[in-house]
Amino acid sequence: MGSAGSREEGNVTWAEMLAHVTAELGDRNEARWVCETAGGLDAAELRAAAGEWVPERAGKQVESMLRRRLGGEPLQYVLGRWGFRRLDLMVDTRVLIPRPETELVVDIVTAFVRGAGPGATVVDLGTGSGAIGLAVLDELPPGHATVWMTDASADALDVARANAAGVGRAAMGARFAHGNWYGALDGSLRGAVDVIVSNPPYVAEGDPDLEESVSAWEPASALLSGSDGLDDLRVIVAGAPEWLRPGGLIVVEMGHTQTDELIDLYQGAGLDDVRVHRDLAGRDRFVSGRRA
Repeated sequence: MGSAGSREEGNVTWAEMLAHVTAELGDRNEARWVCETAGGLDAAELRAAAGEWVPERAGKQVESMLRRRLGGEPLQYVLGRWGFRRLDLMVDTRVLIPRPETELVVDIVTAFVRGAGPGATVVDLGTGSGAIGLAVLDELPPGHATVWMTDASADALDVARANAAGVGRAAMGARFAHGNWYGALDGSLRGAVDVIVSNPPYVAEGDPDLEESVSAWEPASALLSGSDGLDDLRVIVAGAPEWLRPGGLIVVEMGHTQTDELIDLYQGAGLDDVRVHRDLAGRDRFVSGRRA
């Protein structure tokens, strides 16, 4: 096929562009997602346009995205979006990339909230892209819950607000608050929250198992939490009884090696009905408990 210059001049079809990107990335799915995003096409539209010339602007966008991906930038940031549950979320380097293992926490929260009845109050501490809180609202009946989404990063809250706008009517119950953990919440919520949910930083500083692509691109403030990875979890679990209503639920994500420490934290905070939940890979991933 022609040079990059000829691609920019519109002398390449979408089929040829897809083949070129696939050869560069070594992954046809990634290549297809890049072409779809650059061209503003869905999968069916890209197939239908296979014999059409690539517009100059789209060709330049493909080449820019390809350079970023070959430079090591995570695919999700290159695309600018990623799926979580039923949502298609905007993501960039201001927030962590939503991960499949986190999706199961939504099931825990929504099951509890449905049992609690309409008018529930949920707090998503450290919301990042808004993935958990918005998925909860998306999967509950309209008006069933109010979800407070907090973050110490104003940049992250901007991303969450943008994603709420994209969710539309289902996000009418979303509220946003800037601040560090419980410091972001209005005092009127003290003792009145039905569910506290959080996917906080839980990686130990200097952890040799942290992938280079993660440490190089994703925000360290959303990943690292002290020498043992538990600094933020200690704050979240210890403060939960003050904010939960009697019988209210707290559920947090953790590293799969932190189970014993989290159980101790829950019991030390006086929380009852402490349970460990596994992710799709069968690893311990969440711990839940209730205010007595």
